[in-house]
Amino acid sequence: MDQIKKDLVIIGGGPAGLSAAIYAQRALLDNVVLEQEAVGGQVILTSEVDNYPGVPHTDGYSLVEAMQSQVKDLGGTIQMEVVRSVEKNGDDFIVTTSEHEYVAKAVIVSGGATPRHAGFAGEKEFGGRGVSYCATCDGMFYRGKRVFVIGGGNSAAEEALFLTKFADKVTMVVRKDHMRAQAAVQSQVDKSDKIDVMFNSKVVSVSGDGLLESITFENTVTGEQTTQEFDKGSFGVFVFVGRVPASELVRDLVERDSSGYVITDDHMATATPGLYAAGDIRQKALRQIVTAASDGAIAATSVAGFLGQPVEG
Repeated sequence: MDQIKKDLVIIGGGPAGLSAAIYAQRALLDNVVLEQEAVGGQVILTSEVDNYPGVPHTDGYSLVEAMQSQVKDLGGTIQMEVVRSVEKNGDDFIVTTSEHEYVAKAVIVSGGATPRHAGFAGEKEFGGRGVSYCATCDGMFYRGKRVFVIGGGNSAAEEALFLTKFADKVTMVVRKDHMRAQAAVQSQVDKSDKIDVMFNSKVVSVSGDGLLESITFENTVTGEQTTQEFDKGSFGVFVFVGRVPASELVRDLVERDSSGYVITDDHMATATPGLYAAGDIRQKALRQIVTAASDGAIAATSVAGFLGQPVEG
């Protein structure tokens, strides 16, 4: 396997990784971004982005495309490779991928997080056949149909609002007696005549012959279960109950919280010198595109300082 030496390897090509690459290029660091699926990560599935400063009324794909172009315009390199392992070898890191072995003086992990499963019976079996984790990807398949959205946070509320463009009726299934979505988002949900909310409820199971035909709920207070039946394929279930950070790759090199998020200091530094984390993989209060980009900028600037390079002021 070919061995390639770099100052910095950035694992993950989402907003955090792309931002890190921009700042790394400006610091004259020899770096590479490694992305295993699609540049931009989960962000490219976002149909509407209205809270990124200076770029109103855009979508995730367009925003990431602009970031990627900026990286390339600065001379940065983005490689589509699956990272198999990250190891510390003396003062260097060995990053092994499906294609190469990179020897780097520093590493930034910015692999983001993937959708968390709700855990109901039939969830795995009906994945892609009635159970989905992406309204932008699959909402169009439910035009004129009924959908259930599991979750009560911002993502669930925003996706429920998006699904009203297609579905005749959207029902949010919330485990508690209240939603956790921000007030502005919840207000939109309350005003929608297509959305209703089942509080103190969870989905126990879904079933059907090939496609969904029934869904069973449980009242989280009384334990009472009820089943609703529909025509085959006439409804869908969208799960938005949080995300799982992609931190397993560096679990032996970092400290993580109980949910698996990487713990860093304000400079994005982890417990291992030279190893930094940025974006949704980190333990932090707010996970948004703008905070991911900020993390990436800080991480790359910290790497420059760590390697004794001039730091942007």
